[in-house]
Amino acid sequence: MKPAIEARGLTQRFGRQLVLLDIDLQVAAGERVALLGDNGAGKTTLLRLLATVARPAAGELRLLGLDAVRQRSALRSRLGWLAHEPGLYPALSARENLEFFCTLHGLPRGRAVECLEQLGLTDDALRPAAELSRGRRQRLALARTLLHDPELWLLDEPDSSLDAAGRDLLGRLVSGRTLVFATHDRGLADELDARVVELRAGRVLDRGALQVVR
Repeated sequence: MKPAIEARGLTQRFGRQLVLLDIDLQVAAGERVALLGDNGAGKTTLLRLLATVARPAAGELRLLGLDAVRQRSALRSRLGWLAHEPGLYPALSARENLEFFCTLHGLPRGRAVECLEQLGLTDDALRPAAELSRGRRQRLALARTLLHDPELWLLDEPDSSLDAAGRDLLGRLVSGRTLVFATHDRGLADELDARVVELRAGRVLDRGALQVVR
């Protein structure tokens, strides 16, 4: 089986500023990987490359067997991407938000109801997203990324604003999925049984560690 992610020499610059340098990363299908590091370490930039919302300045990246630059249109429907911002429409209800994204993915609207139930949001279905607590909005954002049952789930600080019940729910949601997520919390990596890849100043801290770190 081909790896879900194959990155070789990934480098990214913003103007003259070097943000990522020569990143190598391989992630097997069904594996979970936690990106750890201080603010500015390059975690979000790496996730944006993996989500195909940005292109690397140099290096090679294959996702799910496809070239992430040349074939990114074909990849988009196979990825689930959660950025720092939840990507929701504040004036729309929780259900309307998910129904809108169902339409974008060509899915029946009934899928929205299923995801609301899966994320424990049935009682919030008719409430505008703007009126939800931060934790409930984060759950709704996670639901948005799962509507189309992505093969590769990419999450930037998914535990942001989640309470203990939300973190337990996240643990159930990742079952059987290929997941790469950024976090400051090594405890979350342990909870999700994830391999740790630590970044510092745009570099992988330990190049020998494509091994499991516990």
